Amino acid sequence: MLRLLALCAALTWGLVAAGPAYAGPARAEPGAGGDRWVIDAIGAAKAWKITRGKGVTVAVLGGEHPDDGVPELAGRIERGPDMTGSLLGDERARPGEGGTAVASLIAGSGRGGGITGIAPEAHVLSIPVVQQRPDGSFLDPEEEQDALPDSPLARGIRYAANRGVSVICIPVAWYGVDRVDRDAVAYALSRGVVVVAAVGDDGQSDYARQAGTSYWGFPAGYPGVMGVAAVDRNGRKTAGSSDNLSVLIAAPGAQVPVALPGGRHGTASGTGMASALVAGAAALIKAKYPDMAPELVSRALTSTSRPHPPAGYDDKVGFGVVDAAAALTKAGELSGYGRTAPVEDDAHFGKGRPLSEAPARPGPDPVRLWIYGIAAILGAGGFAAAAVALSRR
Repeated sequence: MLRLLALCAALTWGLVAAGPAYAGPARAEPGAGGDRWVIDAIGAAKAWKITRGKGVTVAVLGGEHPDDGVPELAGRIERGPDMTGSLLGDERARPGEGGTAVASLIAGSGRGGGITGIAPEAHVLSIPVVQQRPDGSFLDPEEEQDALPDSPLARGIRYAANRGVSVICIPVAWYGVDRVDRDAVAYALSRGVVVVAAVGDDGQSDYARQAGTSYWGFPAGYPGVMGVAAVDRNGRKTAGSSDNLSVLIAAPGAQVPVALPGGRHGTASGTGMASALVAGAAALIKAKYPDMAPELVSRALTSTSRPHPPAGYDDKVGFGVVDAAAALTKAGELSGYGRTAPVEDDAHFGKGRPLSEAPARPGPDPVRLWIYGIAAILGAGGFAAAAVALSRR
């Protein structure tokens, strides 16, 4: 399973174009810089009038820790355990570009003129689940041998769910289906955690060109997971974004402004970036409605996405591009679901008739006893009369 994960994770992160360190003026209002088009594309600024994600933690299960030293992520990152087993003792992995980019899209504060995330007051719990070599290159897919009874992804999901996170973002995808991963997803959902995952970036693979559809990516393909596709500035699916029925919703994933290690800034593309934006939108909903079930969060996001495809859904962008503000409003309507009205003890169906009495306790019935007694006497008398008549003959 890990060899497939390593192979596909390299594609899902997308290419990051690094630029020089950003030296623009600090701004008081988030979303006023180069990331403004992303903020506008998903209606985040309007949602911020209600909540900015305070009190919510989003777990990011990727291949590397983000750089918590960049201004917009300072004090926002918690480093979880390395689930791949590639680190020993107190050894710490160097922050990677992909992890920093995803974290900035979720919880970037905009501090110092930096990137503003969709939930700028949320926190990120980083948990590496994709094994890498010390120099940052991915493991050779041929090196992986027999499948293990557990997996780094399953361990990471369970760890995040047990830590009480509200949202899990998995910006990587692979082809293999693993029962332990599926069970871990079900466990997280049962604890009220929203699970968001990239559908993969195989839209231009040979198979996709020949079959007109892409291989399914997992965990996006597991039940209950919000699979995210990538679109460009015009809302059209990017060429590389996978298209299949695991796609539930879409978000910008083409040349998205992101933060990079060392205080640099650049752009990144791919469904991994798109999944981070949807995870941020889900974090806003969970901040306002912390007890909302994952399926209702998903419904709030998908029912308000825009624009819907002509048929209402297609396998390229799902139900449309996420709209954080509209989804937050819809979540308010859905927040009453699951509540039960108080019922009085004497309430009942019908036209006001009293409740029926409980059945009588078992025991002797006097009427039946008299009937049985008379029948027995008559039977005995008839038998005696017959005996006398026969004896006389």
